[in-house]
Amino acid sequence: MTFVVTDNCIKCKYTDCVEVCPVDCFYEGENMLVIHPDECIDCGVCEPECPIEAIKPESEELINWIEVNREYALKWPNITQQKAALPEAEDFKDKPNKFESDFSPNPGDGD
Repeated sequence: MTFVVTDNCIKCKYTDCVEVCPVDCFYEGENMLVIHPDECIDCGVCEPECPIEAIKPESEELINWIEVNREYALKWPNITQQKAALPEAEDFKDKPNKFESDFSPNPGDGD
């Protein structure tokens, strides 16, 4: 089992989770984070750190998100230090189905 970042993170990108990760398996896109599923050790310390509940344990319902996390973890830079959330985070935190309308495949800055 791994943990996975879902579309709740899109246009929010809170990074509270990255500082507690013991294996540095978070990767930064322009407007969200992902977890590399092959690097995650399933410790779960990141899940309660996310203020918008964007991190979930692996499940059948999230199979598409596992693949999104895997694909972009291979393309985006690693992030291990907390940064400020995106300026629009409060406005977008409760918006549903953000992947179709708001996801950016562009990389973030990383550390």
